Amino acid sequence: VQLQASGGGLVQAGGSLRLSCTASGTIFSINEMGWYRQAPGKQRELVADITSSRRTNYADSVKGRFTISRDNAKNTVYLQMNSLQPEDTAGYYCAAYVREAEWEDEHHYWGQGTLVTVSS
Repeated sequence: VQLQASGGGLVQAGGSLRLSCTASGTIFSINEMGWYRQAPGKQRELVADITSSRRTNYADSVKGRFTISRDNAKNTVYLQMNSLQPEDTAGYYCAAYVREAEWEDEHHYWGQGTLVTVSS
């Protein structure tokens, strides 16, 4: 299973970006999908996650500005980021709990990071 993230870039403060992450490979089902971020010198932190039934959870720092969504048919999770601030600058990583076959346990997979830079 591979997770391919895209959509990062450079944006001015107050701007918006939309990240996408698509899972591919041998997939029976995907439970939770999420976005994490890691700024230089800081630990990786949860930004938002979403279950297969679309229950969502957000870090306090992004509530009201970011929206996570998913398209189960496309095995894709999105992160719409509005009102971006310089403190949102980080590498953003997608993650997912994937079951590769009905009889197998879930495994946790990470995508490669996509860089988001917000200028002041």
